[in-house]
Amino acid sequence: MRVTPTDLDEVLIIEPDVFGDARGFFLESYNARRFDEAVGREVSFNQDNQSRSTRGVLRGLHYQLPPKPQAKLVRAVFGEIFDVAVDIRRSSTTFGKWVGVLLSAENHRQLWIPEGFAHGFLTLSETADVLYKASAYYSPGDEGAIAWNDPDLAIEWPADAQPVLSGKDVAASLLADAKLFP
Repeated sequence: MRVTPTDLDEVLIIEPDVFGDARGFFLESYNARRFDEAVGREVSFNQDNQSRSTRGVLRGLHYQLPPKPQAKLVRAVFGEIFDVAVDIRRSSTTFGKWVGVLLSAENHRQLWIPEGFAHGFLTLSETADVLYKASAYYSPGDEGAIAWNDPDLAIEWPADAQPVLSGKDVAASLLADAKLFP
């Protein structure tokens, strides 16, 4: 397993070792001991989520606030997405900064997004199946959403077309108006 730091503290790109031959491939997608060593703390996941999206669907930027903050380990098992993490910790030196990573069934990369970060992704392939482990149960009363096109964030999404959004994402707050982490 290779772990690559990003420009945001604690957000990591994790690439499993892939063993392939004429039959296909094998990889260990998650190992608690190795993962905890990589992120430098013990993480308990209690929920696995899966989404299927078509080209141009943008999901996010979502997060959960204390007392039920949610960390995620995200991967694309079919297709390709541009996955984004945004630091929403007001006390952080990287507050309001973002990092984007291509995740695909071909590159097997995963993105570790700890508590205190908003998360979203844009589907680049015709369809994409995204799996993510979550460290806390979904809690509607603690969730938040930041606009994908917030000018203060200036995320460089890799598509020119207007993305397909949910009603929740259309109504998302700007970073300046959102309830965030201290």
